[in-house]
Amino acid sequence: MKQQFETNLTIEEMFGKCPYATAQSLISGKWTVLILHYLEDGPIRFNEIRRLMPKITHSTLSVQLKNLTDNGLVERKQYESIPPKVEYSLTEIGKKFCPVIDAIQKWGQEYIEYMKSE
Repeated sequence: MKQQFETNLTIEEMFGKCPYATAQSLISGKWTVLILHYLEDGPIRFNEIRRLMPKITHSTLSVQLKNLTDNGLVERKQYESIPPKVEYSLTEIGKKFCPVIDAIQKWGQEYIEYMKSE
């Protein structure tokens, strides 16, 4: 039997209590899963992410990366150089999300095939 969670609470109220609400809150940003996917292969600079995601605005990427950093999924490392160099990478807990990203990719591809067959 599946574990039951109180559903008369908001997602914010269930954060840290319900694993589904917690995960949903952490990856709820429009670009979050894609950003995490790009960080799977190792550290990457802000502008490299922007090049990989040309439709994301500078401010949106900044907000998404800040949220991921604040939530402990992404690490921001700033190097003291001129010009300043900043890299983003997955933290240990962020790396544990990689199998989920892979599963999302697999399911997404299966869904694309399903849509083509309709």
